[in-house]
Amino acid sequence: MALPKVLQHLTLPVISSPMFIVSYPELVIAQCKAGIVGSFPALNARPAEMLDDWLTQIEESLDAHRRQHPDAIIGPLAVNQIVHSSNARLEHDVRVCVDHRVPIFITSLRAPPKEMIDAVHSYGGIVLHDVINLRHAQKALEAGVDGLILVAAGAGGHAGTLSPFALVGEVRRLFDGPLILSGSIASGGAILAAQAMGADLAYVGTRFIATKEAHATDSYKQAIVAASASDIIYTNLFTGVHGNYIRASIEAAGLDPDNLPESNKAAMNFGDGSAAKAWKDIWGAGQGVGLMDDVPDVATLVQRLKGEYDSRLRQLARA
Repeated sequence: MALPKVLQHLTLPVISSPMFIVSYPELVIAQCKAGIVGSFPALNARPAEMLDDWLTQIEESLDAHRRQHPDAIIGPLAVNQIVHSSNARLEHDVRVCVDHRVPIFITSLRAPPKEMIDAVHSYGGIVLHDVINLRHAQKALEAGVDGLILVAAGAGGHAGTLSPFALVGEVRRLFDGPLILSGSIASGGAILAAQAMGADLAYVGTRFIATKEAHATDSYKQAIVAASASDIIYTNLFTGVHGNYIRASIEAAGLDPDNLPESNKAAMNFGDGSAAKAWKDIWGAGQGVGLMDDVPDVATLVQRLKGEYDSRLRQLARA
């Protein structure tokens, strides 16, 4: 099956993952200008009324860039919606994004309702859904989503435990539509590898935290640069859902990363400051941190990744 038009003609087959309290308009605009899919969680715009302002700001900036650079490749915008009972803003945020005709919705935690999918489809948009296993993939496809984001082991923030080889292989057997792979993708070679195993695009998050435009503290960015894969701790303590976090930030909060208590999914809350504080103080990151040695601007990073991608592709062609 051919990719939807909105996912074609990118500088690099990459969707930037929407990162809580990190992906703000400055980062998203830079990602889109670099020719990849830029994204942010709707919940980053606080209060809720700010979401309309953010979308307007992003649209106006990209329109101006398009007029000034008519030959430039400009990536589309994606907005993440948390489909969960704790998200009291969901109806409002979906309505605002539909009014702005956001081309890509990224839904998380639960399969989106038919009403949401129909609203996005009404103007030609698409819905991609995060999944961590085959059962979740089947439920999302039954709901009618257009594509799946496979969150494999090693991804930053909320992540699954399955090998990307197993997850992509199993899902590909039942779905020939758009697949996007997440999990420790931090180089152009890894982007190409995601495609080689059956995905269409790569989902890159942590590498964009350590960029100049990211809405993250310098200490967070430097912690990513300093960390290696062994410094990533997988726990459900902080949000009720298992995710990957930097050891140093857990220790700074006075906790022992090797002896963390278990939480439960009922504790999950995305609607108030408790969740924001967890992400602010306990830093999410994927296992690919050991490949990140600097804090470039987004344009430089994307061109570097493209150079690595093209180089690996040429090497394989000669093999």
